[in-house]
Amino acid sequence: MPFPRQKTPDLALPLLGGGTFNLSTEGTERGTVLCFYRGLHCPICANYLKELERLTPEFASRGISTLAISSDGAERTKDMAEKINASALRFAYDLPLSVARDWGLFISTSRGKTSIGIEEPALFSEPGLFLVNPDQTLYYQSIQTMPFVRPHFNELLAAVDFAIDKNYPARGEYTGAV
Repeated sequence: MPFPRQKTPDLALPLLGGGTFNLSTEGTERGTVLCFYRGLHCPICANYLKELERLTPEFASRGISTLAISSDGAERTKDMAEKINASALRFAYDLPLSVARDWGLFISTSRGKTSIGIEEPALFSEPGLFLVNPDQTLYYQSIQTMPFVRPHFNELLAAVDFAIDKNYPARGEYTGAV
């Protein structure tokens, strides 16, 4: 599991539309927002990703790239990108669940078809949101066990603005005895 101010696990995944995302060579000025989502079957994920799509240019103006990630294959990922009318937000797919675990994400089992009539995969990861610094150290994370009650992207943007203005470090870094 990633820990603040420490190097995150490596992450290299195929991108929708071609190419490969590689966190270690992302090369942004201020970092990367990694939004791990449950998959096409999740209507809450679709609404959440619409908001990230809308705010991706705002993150970019601050030197931060964005990426939506799931264990879905290329076809389901393409369907999700089309569902939210993605044009700015990049999508990575085929996240191995072992890598999801390395990132501290929780894994769920299928309950069949969801409320929107799409079959859940046999296994999939629950949501997680990370802001990773350009040196691949963790700045921020939020990990969920459920699809509900996720961090708001506009609040993350406000936090980024504060952190830039005040040179505010990642918190939660202490690993010693308590």
